Amino acid sequence: MSLVQPLPDGPLDIVGDIHGEFAALQDLLRHLGYDDQGRHRQGRTLVFVGDFCDRGPDSPAVLALARRLVEAGRALAVLGNHEFNLLRGDAKDGSGWFFDARQASDESKYAPYARPAPHERAGLTDFLARLPAALERADLRVVHAVWQDAAIAAARAVPLGQAAQVYGAWEQRAVEHAAATGLDARVAAELAACPAGLEDVNTPPPLFLHAYAEHEANKQMFNPLKVLTSGVEQPAVAPFFTSGKWRFAKRVPWWDDYSDATPVVVGHYWRRLEAADREALGKGDADLFAAIDPLHWHGRRGNVFCVDFSVGGRWATRQQPPKPAGAFRLAALRWPERTLQFDDGSTRATAGFGQPQGAQP
Repeated sequence: MSLVQPLPDGPLDIVGDIHGEFAALQDLLRHLGYDDQGRHRQGRTLVFVGDFCDRGPDSPAVLALARRLVEAGRALAVLGNHEFNLLRGDAKDGSGWFFDARQASDESKYAPYARPAPHERAGLTDFLARLPAALERADLRVVHAVWQDAAIAAARAVPLGQAAQVYGAWEQRAVEHAAATGLDARVAAELAACPAGLEDVNTPPPLFLHAYAEHEANKQMFNPLKVLTSGVEQPAVAPFFTSGKWRFAKRVPWWDDYSDATPVVVGHYWRRLEAADREALGKGDADLFAAIDPLHWHGRRGNVFCVDFSVGGRWATRQQPPKPAGAFRLAALRWPERTLQFDDGSTRATAGFGQPQGAQP
């Protein structure tokens, strides 16, 4: 039993990143035709692409429902980067619902949000610790962010249930590299020149942190599980503010190099049906879908699809209601139909499946 597990036969409903939006998840499951026990009269199976939690109003309820369905054998799920943050005790922007250390800093942006009692938190992490990193069958692959042969091969060698421990060991490789090459000293010197830290959007760093950028890219690419759940990254040319922090390493569209014939479904990348101000959502990184139709398959062979339609930005509509709620949706890709079901009840057909990169209108 490895971190790459089989998908079951039959039709699937692949649900994008949920980010604590429990009401949207309930609505979506109802529109998909699932009952309260996760049963579907046509024998369909739910698949979750990860990022169940953070930012939204009820991450505990989302995780409790996912746990109940997975443990009942009526759903499957893979780990996302936000789940790894929980498993490793790595408190990030939007995780104040779980980590006491983030509660005060998250209050002004994301509150109100439900918090589990201290004794309930171990049950949530125990469930997440048993999830795989990827799912596959002959006609389809599912992973949170990236399907890359080398990273998948490394995940296959990891026993199920050992994801967090191995993740930490791979993180250590980047730390050891930094120490051996003197990179860590250069990083420390750069950070010392930023007394305000890197989490204030109104205080950009006074200079580009070249060593920090190299170290961040190394931490990403030295860790196969980080690649699968966070993406392929490389040093940027200018700092940008995203997900609560100034960053110096950028994501790249790995699907442009994906040449396998087997389709891949991912989440993670904040796709949208309607235009939205990414910077107002704290997303100052490049939009990898700026030139891709929101309903289009993408990649070198037109066989990769991102099913994350940015419901993780719905907190902004609660803060400032004039923001267009329709820009932030929860979606499921129905397979093999290749249609999209949204939490508002609307359905859309996807386009461009199997078309080479650049062939879309």
